[in-house]
Amino acid sequence: MDRVETVSGKALPLGYSDVDTDQIVPSDALKRIERTGFGQFLFAEWREDPDFVLNKPEHEGAVVLIAGENFGCGSSREHAVWAVKDYGFGAVIAPSFADIFKNNCTKNGVLTVELPEDTVKMLLDAVREDPEATVTVDLEGRTVGGPGVNEQFVVDDFTRYRLLNGLDDVGLTLAHADDIESFEKTRPGYLPSVL
Repeated sequence: MDRVETVSGKALPLGYSDVDTDQIVPSDALKRIERTGFGQFLFAEWREDPDFVLNKPEHEGAVVLIAGENFGCGSSREHAVWAVKDYGFGAVIAPSFADIFKNNCTKNGVLTVELPEDTVKMLLDAVREDPEATVTVDLEGRTVGGPGVNEQFVVDDFTRYRLLNGLDDVGLTLAHADDIESFEKTRPGYLPSVL
């Protein structure tokens, strides 16, 4: 997993609330066995509408996704996070997230930022008015900056540590490789071993 310190650039003003993981990535895409290449399926059904915000050329290259409350609800499919990340988004800002989606983001290097609904609306309005506006999410300083917005956000220390150091679950385990190896060497030979 890549380290996440700052995500800064254009933003996509999605703004919808209660966006579930089936809408983020359709079930047809789940037949793939890779963890990459899911960006092409992001909001696939909605992208059939030429007026859908993701189809607009002025939002091409956006790295911050701005959504409404309860983003990522529905099933627990991790593929939804893979699609968000693979498309190029490094951060998602919303008033609230579904817990499983938020947890999956942490494990895949996507920063989720919860801000008050009025602040999210200010960002949405600013980006809709000026698609070139820059939105900056600074994990180190725990701040979000954008047109008319300079807001602190809350992230627990462990999640912040994981993201700043690029540690997924495997990385966290491997950080203790020496201790694991030492322990395994002390186990009796008749017990199962990972060595």
